Amino acid sequence: MTAAAAALRRRDTVVREVVTPEGVPLRFELARIGDRAVAFALDCALLLTLCIGLFVVTVFSTLLTRGLGLALGLLAFFLLRSFYFTWFECRATGATPGKRAVGLRVIDAHGGMLTPEAVFTRNFMREIELFVPLVAFLAPEALLPDVPGWARALALLWLFLFALLPFFNRDRLRVGDLVAGTLVVKAPKAHLREDLAAAPKPVTGARPAPQYAFTSEQLDLYGIRELGVLEGLLRPEGRNYAALDAVAAKIQAKIGWRATGPTDSEAFLQAFYTAQRARLEQRLLLGERRESKRAERPTRKP
Repeated sequence: MTAAAAALRRRDTVVREVVTPEGVPLRFELARIGDRAVAFALDCALLLTLCIGLFVVTVFSTLLTRGLGLALGLLAFFLLRSFYFTWFECRATGATPGKRAVGLRVIDAHGGMLTPEAVFTRNFMREIELFVPLVAFLAPEALLPDVPGWARALALLWLFLFALLPFFNRDRLRVGDLVAGTLVVKAPKAHLREDLAAAPKPVTGARPAPQYAFTSEQLDLYGIRELGVLEGLLRPEGRNYAALDAVAAKIQAKIGWRATGPTDSEAFLQAFYTAQRARLEQRLLLGERRESKRAERPTRKP
């Protein structure tokens, strides 16, 4: 990458801060419009390939089972065409195969969990933004008979206006994102970085740091994703003491912590981070991987 291209890429980088219901501020890099277009093109190519494969299967099954194969094929085509994007984005990653290939994901703009209702809304709006005007432009008679000639020009203008909308709002939102309250961002990496527990700690006084112990049941309530968020909060460059207090209180309530005296939020979170990391690494050695606290049970590596 040339220096000019790198400078252009930096200017095109937009970062937004989203505050979770727990009061934790998280910073995300918004997806570039070009990246979103590439992801959508990849998804459309995959969807078209699946539809062609389904058509071939339907033709052969119709020859064998007559009407039943055709009915099942039409039903499968309807489900695939209507819920391809929704099904993938409702999963834990919040990303279709195209978005995952480009490194993007969908999140709730208000910091909460991405809900099926929001995913359905943003993808339903794509019908109004893209597919309906596209059909009106290419084959207007498929929508209404005797469509006047100016309908094609109106459909083309419709497509043009909706395509330009992400260029005219600071969060690069299309209509579906505006209605559903979602953002498309660069997907953060979920991995364990250098252990903060192993980093040398500055000597701040003679008073020893308080010690905390946690049970396996308490540590199993959280996963890699939450550990990554906690790691970001504990790093010196991202430390926010108000957020540390809020997160410590949230974790203590979640795991049922009963303090016998005053609790130092930073020391408590550092101890929890160390114990949580050790617990996750132990599970990885056993072939188990817990991505987040929403996972019902840890997944076992093949």
